Amino acid sequence: DEEYEDGTISVGIDATDLFDRYDEEYEDVPGSSFPQIEINKMHISQSIEAPLTATDTAILSGNLSTQNGNGGGSINVALRRVTSAKGWGELEFGAGDLQGPLFGLKIFRNLTPRCFITTNCALQFSSRGIRPGLTTVLARNLDKNTMGYLQWRWGIQSAMNTSIVRDTKTSHFTVALQLGIPHSFMMVSYQHKFQDEDQTRVKGSLKAGFFGTIVEYGAERKISRHSILGATVSVGVPQGVSLKIKLNRASQTYFFPVHLTDQLLPSAVFYATVGPLVIYFAMHRLIIKPYLRAQKERELEKQRENTASDILQKKQEAEAAVRLMQESVRRIIEAEEARMGLIVVNAWYGKFVNDNSRKNEKVKVIDVTVPLQCLVKDSKLILTEASKAGLPGFYDPCVGEEKSLKVLYQFRGVLHQVMSADNEALRIPKQSHRIDADG
Repeated sequence: DEEYEDGTISVGIDATDLFDRYDEEYEDVPGSSFPQIEINKMHISQSIEAPLTATDTAILSGNLSTQNGNGGGSINVALRRVTSAKGWGELEFGAGDLQGPLFGLKIFRNLTPRCFITTNCALQFSSRGIRPGLTTVLARNLDKNTMGYLQWRWGIQSAMNTSIVRDTKTSHFTVALQLGIPHSFMMVSYQHKFQDEDQTRVKGSLKAGFFGTIVEYGAERKISRHSILGATVSVGVPQGVSLKIKLNRASQTYFFPVHLTDQLLPSAVFYATVGPLVIYFAMHRLIIKPYLRAQKERELEKQRENTASDILQKKQEAEAAVRLMQESVRRIIEAEEARMGLIVVNAWYGKFVNDNSRKNEKVKVIDVTVPLQCLVKDSKLILTEASKAGLPGFYDPCVGEEKSLKVLYQFRGVLHQVMSADNEALRIPKQSHRIDADG
């Protein structure tokens, strides 16, 4: 097994001066006409999981936080052991500069095929003594797409929480209720998943409790193969208005919460909603889309370079096969002409492009008149449902692209024409292929 890394970088930005400053009386202080935007908090966390044996895994994690010039950090080491097919246990030790040593024990156990329980016990040592904590989560599959959770937390911020989570291919719905000290709240959230190439999602949530009420709405979208960009607007009382921007890049998360105002200002809500949309569509059109297009072109060019030598070899083999066929084809044509049978006038194989695009693109069609005539037997030509590139005298002139076979042939002295897809079965002659003389 390979190591797994996970990291988060959060940068809190205070931009309240953009909106709240207009409601205050400013003295004539030099430079006061420019809004003050500053970083007021930061958080960095990183963890790595390293398998030791088939059943043991070591976990090393650490974090650093700072707010308004004050901060601290901690480091944790854990050892997880899979005890059976039904569960595992984990021992944890941590220490930091703001808090004393931490000892923890976590146990996971499948009670039934549809139900499991997780228990986490912790002892936090500090100058004020030992602070014990216990968290237990009981979860059950309610149906194929729905999970129910019941959580009990005692010690540090005691609370009881129950939640139901429904996750389907097109939506994600959560409802939760918590009774606790100091926070009790009810929360409902819904996320809609669009079935598009960019994996677009829109979401909204309502959270109400003793601390106030918060409404959030936002969206996220895949902007490259490994990156997902999201933005959420948070409007609350008494929290005010915030804009949260999140970028997921592989296993790393970059989070930028921007606090715009402490009040409920319509202008702040408007700019927090419209601003990110305008910036995203501008960046998508001017930067992201051209970059992805150029990246795709580079990959195609690299693929063409890698297959160029292979194509050249196949071409030489096909040309050699065609030279060997010449005498056989001459005899077949003489026999078919004598009986007014099937004669292949012209045949092409590859990617057919229109005249306008052909000027800017290399011709990817090869002449297969001779090898196709060689396959004629008793005035009939039958090809199976397989790629024609494997036929004698054929080769693939455009690897990875859609190809067709176009045949102009004569039967009973009348011209016929047909075009078929690469993997399509073909049987000629056919009356439907006939070219009308008056058309």
